[in-house]
Amino acid sequence: MKKQAVFQEVADKIAQRVNDGTYVTSQKLPSDYDLAEEFQCSRLTVRKAIDLLITQNILVKEKGKGTYVMKQPKIQSGSGGLQSFTETAKAQGKKTRTEVLQVETVKELPTKIRQMFGNYGKEPMVYLTRLRYFDDEPMTVENLYVLKRYLEKESGEITKDQLESSLYEVIEANIEIGYSHQEVEAVKSPPDIAKLLHVSEEEPMLLVHSMTYSPSAKPILFDTSFYRADKYTFKNTLVRQK
Repeated sequence: MKKQAVFQEVADKIAQRVNDGTYVTSQKLPSDYDLAEEFQCSRLTVRKAIDLLITQNILVKEKGKGTYVMKQPKIQSGSGGLQSFTETAKAQGKKTRTEVLQVETVKELPTKIRQMFGNYGKEPMVYLTRLRYFDDEPMTVENLYVLKRYLEKESGEITKDQLESSLYEVIEANIEIGYSHQEVEAVKSPPDIAKLLHVSEEEPMLLVHSMTYSPSAKPILFDTSFYRADKYTFKNTLVRQK
């Protein structure tokens, strides 16, 4: 395996400090000399690392004053069409991790959920709660009802690996995903959700209700998810009807 260039290693370390809050928005970075001494490398290596981070919109230089941390944009869902959490993360250079908090097969659905699935609401359904991470930072808690048959392999089993992966990928092995209707609202953080997402109970949350269908309008899953409002946003394109 090709060894990573030293300037790339330095850039990764600086970027990690931005991500974990060691370096905050608008903060001036230490001098090239101080960074070179800290990372035990040349000032040329530090400058190459900083130049790389400038091209990645992580740092910005102010002539004659120094290098500063740029304000980081929120993770944006919807800008690339209907994407899974995993696809959104990948498009923005993030890695994902999933913790399954609860999973059970249910036959009796809450009335509202059953009505949303129509005749399909009589089928076995998997109820799933998952905690999702971007680069090891907790981002969302998902509560999902998914038709069981769309999660099963040919053998009829549903594995732990499936539930910890991209559900869209698992589902699309059984049925094509066509579109999703979403409603987004700002809510106060429920105490249990705030704890899972490592935020204060005073922090607002984005509560997203989504009903996802196949192209032929067959219901697939209903999702009620809490997203960190300080890190996540939703983008929708509205077409004017004439």
